[in-house]
This record gives sequence, C-alpha cells and structure tokens, in this order.
Amino acid sequence: IMDNMHKINGYVVLATPSGARPAWLSAKYPEVLRVRGNRVRNLHGGRHNHCFTSPVYREKVKNINTLLAKRYKDHPALLVWHVSNEYGGECHCELCQEAFREFLKKKYSHDLDALNQAWWTGFWSHTYTDWSQIESPAPHGETGIHGLNLDWKRFVTHQTIDFYKNEILPLREYTPDIPITTNFDEYVNIFNGIDYWKFAPYVDVVSWDNYPYWHGERKNWIEGSRRGFIHDINRALKNGKPFMLMESSPSATNWQPVGKLRRPGMHALASIQAVAHGSDTVQYFQWRKSRGSSEKFHGAVVDHCGHENTRVFQEVAQVGKILEKLDDVVGTSIQPEVAVIYDWENSWGIDDAQGPRREKKDYFETCVKHYYQFWRRGIPVDVVNMDVDFSKYKVVIAPMLYMVKEGVGEKVDAFVKDGGTFVTTYWSGIVDETDLCFLNGWPGPLRKVLGIWSEEIDALYDEDKNYISVDTKRLPGMKSEYEAKIFCSLIHTEGALTLGTYKTDFYAGRPALTVNQWGKGKAYYIAFRGEDCFLNDFYENIVVESYLQKCIDTDLPEGVTAQMRTDGEYRYIFLQNYGEEEKGIQLPKGEMYDLLAEAEKSIRDEIVIPGYSFKILVATV
Repeated sequence: IMDNMHKINGYVVLATPSGARPAWLSAKYPEVLRVRGNRVRNLHGGRHNHCFTSPVYREKVKNINTLLAKRYKDHPALLVWHVSNEYGGECHCELCQEAFREFLKKKYSHDLDALNQAWWTGFWSHTYTDWSQIESPAPHGETGIHGLNLDWKRFVTHQTIDFYKNEILPLREYTPDIPITTNFDEYVNIFNGIDYWKFAPYVDVVSWDNYPYWHGERKNWIEGSRRGFIHDINRALKNGKPFMLMESSPSATNWQPVGKLRRPGMHALASIQAVAHGSDTVQYFQWRKSRGSSEKFHGAVVDHCGHENTRVFQEVAQVGKILEKLDDVVGTSIQPEVAVIYDWENSWGIDDAQGPRREKKDYFETCVKHYYQFWRRGIPVDVVNMDVDFSKYKVVIAPMLYMVKEGVGEKVDAFVKDGGTFVTTYWSGIVDETDLCFLNGWPGPLRKVLGIWSEEIDALYDEDKNYISVDTKRLPGMKSEYEAKIFCSLIHTEGALTLGTYKTDFYAGRPALTVNQWGKGKAYYIAFRGEDCFLNDFYENIVVESYLQKCIDTDLPEGVTAQMRTDGEYRYIFLQNYGEEEKGIQLPKGEMYDLLAEAEKSIRDEIVIPGYSFKILVATV
C-alpha cells in the first residue's frame, strides 16, 4: 500500500495499533484488560479495552511501534504518524489505583491534610488518614466527594497522555522529522472525557473525527453551528494552527440513531466547512466498507459493490477536484476577535454538582447557543478554555463559568480594564478549581468586575416562565420583553447599571441584565437563561458597540454563514448555505472573484448560492 501510494504521488498517514489488540495478548497478559468502576475486569473485546498504566501493555505497544518506525522511517510516502485511535475511557485496576495515589501525592505535595481540605472530606466523616485509603470513584463506593471526582478525571487525562508519550518514543527516535497526531474524538470526549487542552501540547498537529447529524431534528444550520463550534475548538487547541479533519463519512453512519443519507451537496458542504474553519485536510472513515462486523454499514468511499460507479464515490471525487483548487488556502490563518469559553474542567464540575437542577443544565448547548449568534453573522470565533490569553480578543464570552480557577478573575479584570468586553451568565463564579464554593458572595472573583452580587439562583420547572423587561433606550433594537426559563439568578447591583429586570414572581423588579463600566471596558451579566431571540438581539448590540469585523460586510440570510481564512494578502471567504433552498446575498463594494468558477470569475452586486452548497470568494486584504 505504501509503495502504491508513492507511485501515484500520494502520501500516507500511518497509524499505530494500540487501540485494538489481538486476543492472544489479552489471554497471555490479563492485566492489560481494563477494570470498570465496579472493580470487575473486562473480558477481551471492543476497542480501547486496555489499561493505560499496565507496564506490560506499554512495553508491547512500544515494541510494535519501534518495528513500524524502523520499517517505514525512510519511506517517501510517510507523511504523518497517527497514534492509536480515539483515546478514551478509564481503568480502575490496582495499577491505576496506585498511579492515582502517586498523582495525588505530587499534586498535593505529599500533604494529606491539604487533600482533605481541598476535597472537604470532613463532610459525612470521609476524612482520609492514609493515602492507601483513597480509591477512584465507584458506584458501590465513593461518588459524593466532588473534589475526588474532579481529580480522578484529571488523572485519567494525565494517564492517557502519559501512555501516549510512551507510544511516541520510538516514532520520535527513528522519524524525528515526521509530525505526530492522534485523532481527537467528539463523541467520547467533547462533552465529558479527556481534557484536550492538556493533550494538545503533545501533538504536532491537531486532528479530529467529525460526524454531524444532518437532516435530523435540528435545522441543518443549527447542526452546522455545532460543527463549527467543535472545529473552532480544535483550531484553538494549537493557538490557531490549521488542523486535520481525520475522519468523516461521505454518506451515512451506522451508529447514530438514524443513518439518514446525506442529501446531494451536503457531503461537499460539510467537507468545505472543515476547511473554512481551519482544516488543511479532508479525510474519510472508511475507504472501503468492511464486509463484516460492527461497522459494515458505515459510510465509505468504496461500497460493497467494489467499483466507482456510485453516487457517493462520484461526490468524493468531486470534493477532491475542489480541494485541488485550494492550494493557496493551505496554511492560512483565521483571526477571530471573539472568544467563547468552553472548558472541560468547568463542564465536569457543572455535571457533578448536585444542583440547582439535575437535568437541563446543558453547559455545552448553552455555549453553542451563544456561539451561534456570531456564526450566523459570519463573525469568526475562537472556542477556548479559561487558561488562554484574553488580550488578543475584543470580546470574551463565558457562559455558565461555574468554576473560576486561580488567576482567572485577575485576567478578566485586566482584560476589561484594558478595553475588552466580557459577557457571562447565571451560574458563574460559584466554585474554585477544587469545587469548593467561594465565600463572601457569588460570583466570587468576578464580583468586582461585574459590579453585582448574586444572592440566590432560582431553578425553574420545565413549564415555568418568567419575563424580562428590557431598557430599550440603552439597548436599541431589542424588544421590551423576553422570556426566561430554567435558571434565574437573584442579584444585587454593586456599581453595575441595570439593563433589564424580572417582571413576575417574588423577585419582580430585581435586576436580570446588567453592565458594569470597568476601566476602559464593559462587563455584562445575564442573570437568566434567555430564548434565542434574546441572545440574537443582545449580541447585535455587542457586535455594533465592539466594532466587530464580519468575514463579509453584508447581512446573511437565515441558514447561511461566512468564514474567512487569510494569508495577509488575500482573504478567502467561504459562503455556506445549509438550507434546502437557494439564497441570494448582496455583495459589498470592491473586487472579488469566485475561486471555483470555470469561466467568468469576477463577481459583483449579488451572488446566489444553491441549497446545500457554497461559494469561495477571494478578495484582497
């Protein structure tokens, strides 16, 4: 395969096999099998059913990777190493328990009292008096110490990375000039798994596997914004460097609830979306459909029929022809002025907190809803964690920033004082990084910069509603009233200006939307979960007052977005229509040309984009 690829001037991203091992290895070395939280060891089977700590498995993986590296180190087709596949999961065996204790000893400087304080173990008399007493969370054991649960998840990330670092040792030794990646996986980890912000420094290029739910319950442009959100996380993980779309399906998947075929055009649109958000590649799982086993009905470039005379194959070939015309886009950058904070550790904390609701806390969905207001306007966004440098942005948005790590409050303070705009919401500034509640009033370290005190939060039943009365003189273009559901914070202003108040219930008349002038900038607090139309109207004001630049200076119809990449000389503008019907777009003044046009490339005045399609425009900076 490697030789044949070289003969056609192709390249190979070569994977290592640690994600799924042969049965003989499990039989000979049962310690490599994972142990579940209930302390029962797995049988052989599945994928990633291995202990990350096992010295035996680490040795075997290193051995086979050494053989691979030696064999292919000088092969001209070798382009990138793909290490393992979709790392994920956890093991609770004795080897992992001991490694967890060592991790904790290092984290807490061998001070058990410090650990007990951080975990607040005195509650329910769970104080530890010896390190050997500490066990990972278990359904038949400890799950109520939130600091333990957080540190266990941090350990799982640490141990996964440590396993990966062992895997790549021979690759670095024998092929030091070949980049290394591993494919990050949305469905295992984006919601509640490995912290990729910790993992990203150890890969040379970020890659991820994208499997959207097109033509489903959500409108396609809403699903498109979710895909954009995750693309933008993966781009931000390496500070804006282009990433790789490692896996995608040209057709249906077989593991989603409904394997609906992609309608004509949607496969190409989804592929170009990845490029628009910063990918320098479009790749597929799988090339040829497996004849048997669990993914035999998963989409592929070559179907079971075995030839190229299929709709899907021809669509893939067409995508290839389009990509051949985008050589100038490779390596270009995206320069967002807006950041939305989505932080894995914050997500873990919110999910684990026993309140203020058990269901519909929806941290991920809430972040996407705020992000969507910029995506729909064609304004690029970085999706970041709370540890990044805020100073390069005009606007930083932190929905539900429940956990505020040490130093983050000071960063927000400096960002706003220097002229930035900061937006946060209910259920922010509640706990520190060990999940201990801040004393002296919420939102903790954000209290001064926001100019408010959050006294209580009212969790509403699904059918409950409140209403918000908005000061339309201070917020032009907004309606006078909006609906509030799920969460309503009860706040006092401490220097902030009230922009909206609650209309009903015992807290009628109290602030629901505030802004605090802080130095040269502003800090907004949204005390309630608002409907989409509220976010749309509110962020229109933020866009105008912050002078945010759109990718193309025009109003985009519903279902259409624009993203832009640039090399500093040219702007490559990707207009994408996620609706079924064609959409017309008025173009701003200035010279532009259609990169993919066969004949007349120069365009002006208006452009029409068919349904499930796109245009790539080029203009000078």
